[in-house]
Formats: sequence, C-alpha cells, structure tokens
Amino acid sequence: MWMHGDLHPANLLITKGQLTGVIDFGLLAVGDPAVDLMAAWTFLSGPARHAFRTALPADVATWERGRGWALELGIRCAAYAADNPLLGEIGRYTIRQVLTDLDTMAGARPSAAG
Repeated sequence: MWMHGDLHPANLLITKGQLTGVIDFGLLAVGDPAVDLMAAWTFLSGPARHAFRTALPADVATWERGRGWALELGIRCAAYAADNPLLGEIGRYTIRQVLTDLDTMAGARPSAAG
C-alpha cells in the first residue's frame, strides 16, 4: 500500500474548512497504510476524530497502529520546536491528542478491582 508518511497540518491544504489537497510527498513510500491515519491525531479534534473513526473501514489493529505512528511523528516534530515553531506546535498538539485518547480509553475500561 502507498502511504504519505508525513501527513500533518503543514502538509494539508484547507479551503473554507474543507481538505482540498495534500503536499510534500518526500516520505511517499510503500508501507503500513495505518501511517496515513496519523492525521486523526495530528489534525483532527476529539469529536472529529470520532466521526472519522466511525466512517473509516479500518479494523482496531490498524487504528491502534495509526495512533502509534502519530505519537512517533508527534515526538519527532516536538523535538524540532526550537528550530521550527510550527513543527513544534504540531508535535505538542499530536502528543496531547494521543494522550487524551489513551486517558479516555483507560477511563472507559472496567477496573481490575471492580
């Protein structure tokens, strides 16, 4: 499967609130299609991510790998914060979104004691 590999807000073109294009294909490659799901955490809010997930025909394992890819990208982008503030903010946003999802999932699970 082809994947973009660097799907974050700086590489998305938005017109009047609609996605109209994707740029920067430097990381275009054959690989795990879950990589393209990272936009769910790099770009979307929690409610939008839920709507995206509901409409997506991806299985749980693919969705989880997408979240892992997003976290990896978020950490890499955050590491560039001093040299590139835009990438730094994308990284911090992505990490917050991944952690929020994980906190939400943990709160939804029954406790081992209960």
